[in-house]
Amino acid sequence: MEKITESPSRYRHLEQMSVRDLLTGINAEDQTVPLAVAQAMPQIEALVEALAPRMQEGGRLFYIGAGTSGRLGVVDASEIPPTYGAPPGWVVGIIAGGDTAIRKAVEGAEDSTTQAWDDLAAHQIDRQDFVIGIAASGTTPYVVHGLRACRQRGIATGCITCNPGAPVLAEADYPVLAVVGPEFVTGSTRMKAGTAQKLILNMISTAVMIRLGRVQDNRMVDMQLSNQKLVDRGARMVMQSTGLDYEAARELLLKHGSVREATDKYFSSGQDISKMD
Repeated sequence: MEKITESPSRYRHLEQMSVRDLLTGINAEDQTVPLAVAQAMPQIEALVEALAPRMQEGGRLFYIGAGTSGRLGVVDASEIPPTYGAPPGWVVGIIAGGDTAIRKAVEGAEDSTTQAWDDLAAHQIDRQDFVIGIAASGTTPYVVHGLRACRQRGIATGCITCNPGAPVLAEADYPVLAVVGPEFVTGSTRMKAGTAQKLILNMISTAVMIRLGRVQDNRMVDMQLSNQKLVDRGARMVMQSTGLDYEAARELLLKHGSVREATDKYFSSGQDISKMD
């Protein structure tokens, strides 16, 4: 199979370029990525439309990947609880080689044809759940065989890849293909391919959380108040919704623990703060 992600760079003799020329070339290539993602919009839409109802009914979302792709899945999954107040374990990122591989490559981990299913089975995965395999090349055995094992057991699958004709596409009920072309540095798929994967993951998880009611208007009303920046953001959201001054909004927010709860209590109490127990 010809891998576009492994095709020679359009640029030659990079070591002879000035810093400005290097940066200009990288930036020029990066600007092509959103266009490639836009071409995949119908596929992304189909995946989200299939995923959201499953999660609404209690299913979980799993990402599986190796190397950069696996790390991107772990990052996206880890951001869901603080951003949307979702319970831990609702979105799970699994990387070949385990947590050690987030920071350091684990030799041979991506070549296993059985480990992905073992990793998923450790989470008691079942037919309610949904698994998205992330693989820039679309050939990673850990991902391809992980999705195959899921389909054999009736578990819905999706994938994100950058190579037409990649084996992973055949193992996904809802494939997403973003053809970004050769990398600036030949084969360095942490660049354009990784950027495309990140954009698509943003789209999937954000759209699903909105469909699941985790956003009101354009606000993250269930976000965790884990630092002063987020407390300040939440207080301003409460201000905008209720008309309270900053200090009263902040007090109400901290008392009830989320923007949603604070504003709900405000309006359900007849807007009398003294009644908000």
